[in-house]
Amino acid sequence: MTEFKSDIEIARAANKKPIMEVGERLGIPPKQLLPYGHDKAKISAEFIAAQQGKKDGKLILVTAINPTPAGEGKTTTTVGLGDGLNRIGKKAVVCIREASLGPCFGVKGGAAGGGYAQVVPMEDMNLHFTGDFHAITSAHNLLAALIDNHIYWGNEQNIDTRRVAWRRVMDMNDRALREIVCSLGGVANGYPREAGFDITVASEVMAILCLSMDLKDLEKRLGNIIIGYRRDKSPVFARDIKADGAMTVLLKDAMQPNLVQTLENNPAFVHGGPFANIAHGCNSVVATKTALKLADYVVTEAGFGADLGAEKFFDIKCRKAGLHPDAAVIVATARAMKMNGGVKKEDLGRENVEAVRKGCANLGRHVQNVKKFGVPVVVGINHFAGDTEAEIQAIKDYVATLGAEAILCKHWAQGSAGIEELSRKVVELAESGHSQFAPLYPDDMSLFHKIETIAKDIYHAGEVIADKSVRDQLHAWEAQGYGHLPICMAKTQYSFSTDPNLRGAPEGHTVPVREVRLSAGAGFVVVITGEIMTMPGLPKVPSSEKIFLNELGQIEGLF
Repeated sequence: MTEFKSDIEIARAANKKPIMEVGERLGIPPKQLLPYGHDKAKISAEFIAAQQGKKDGKLILVTAINPTPAGEGKTTTTVGLGDGLNRIGKKAVVCIREASLGPCFGVKGGAAGGGYAQVVPMEDMNLHFTGDFHAITSAHNLLAALIDNHIYWGNEQNIDTRRVAWRRVMDMNDRALREIVCSLGGVANGYPREAGFDITVASEVMAILCLSMDLKDLEKRLGNIIIGYRRDKSPVFARDIKADGAMTVLLKDAMQPNLVQTLENNPAFVHGGPFANIAHGCNSVVATKTALKLADYVVTEAGFGADLGAEKFFDIKCRKAGLHPDAAVIVATARAMKMNGGVKKEDLGRENVEAVRKGCANLGRHVQNVKKFGVPVVVGINHFAGDTEAEIQAIKDYVATLGAEAILCKHWAQGSAGIEELSRKVVELAESGHSQFAPLYPDDMSLFHKIETIAKDIYHAGEVIADKSVRDQLHAWEAQGYGHLPICMAKTQYSFSTDPNLRGAPEGHTVPVREVRLSAGAGFVVVITGEIMTMPGLPKVPSSEKIFLNELGQIEGLF
């Protein structure tokens, strides 16, 4: 059996260039980069502002089928495609999200790509990086502290303590903190009330940072955060307790995109990291828009499967930022097709063409969904060593029946040399001018109708059910002027339905809406469905058990 190096072994052996040199390739002068060591830097707001008049390059979205334990490799493909485009003579930049410590120590492991299609420094990216997530956590919890402090010192805004809407956050999976009671211990500690924690990547502050155009826009959006309600149900905003200025100060550096490099020394912007199953799942607007001014091609990704990440990329990020994607790549694997076709994980090593064909229904649904947004699609088959020619051909034949093409990609093992064919196809699609991008629903559609549109058109659900209290809340927000906002669905990533065990392409299922939350600063309505949690828990055997420092002081165990 062939022995493959682990991702971290490959990353550790990378021949990195000084980050100033990587920046110069994009025309960023050294004085406009704030270095964090020798291999990562932040791009100055001054330089970003100076690029505004330039023409945009082509925007390519990489998305995927619903994730399975077999692995899909969406970030790996995003990085590989960026390298591949550079290899064939295009000036390309990769734009991806930063990694959260929660899944890093939980189930997922690292989030910097894999094999010979990685962004480096891989260890730093997965562990603290440039401190952006800590800044977001601090800004969020500053607001939480200011709310309780405001109530303690007389409650001038008349906040109803039963209706405080702002929870606390931390960048770790900790189910014990989902629901808490705070301010216990007597008069000196304030007024006891129920509260709770979400994971940092679900924070509205994270979403705001990723959707803001600049610091001025950031401060305005932070001020628009609804922190709670008065007894007359009128909203109280963060600006009402004068929190927006100090929060912006904490986020001043976090607002600047991070520049790093791929294993092949091509530039990568890594900035922001909202979860895709409980937030909008895309890297920052400022990183994407800056990259578009500096490159011919920008390759970005959206989290999890296209039912969540791509839908939110199109309906939230592109709508808000005025972006126009030119092509989309949907990542799939033969292994994942077999799992969707009913094969158990331990049996994936055996050829099963019939299971591949059966599982392709999931891939087909995603292809058809992305086409609904008017964006040209190609399927990238991320190659695994055990795949057989017959299994790969089955996927290609199936995708051809959808009027699209599936291309085998070997970037994990071969780097950019293994993804040239997909790179050329992406250029062909992007240069064709066939993209007729439009969001799924108009701004003026009612909020509940928007939820139904996503559930029925993207998930193929039969109905959406919601208690009267949920519907009344949506009507109240519409009356307050928030009816134009897009919807951010919080749903399991593992299925088109709200049942994580229902694989394939289910039809006619029910989508239960458990709760709705107004993110007035970010500018969307969060719709929580099924059993989804905004604070995940750790698995029985977390990834952290295999992460340690070796005798040389090097990190082991990160994927």
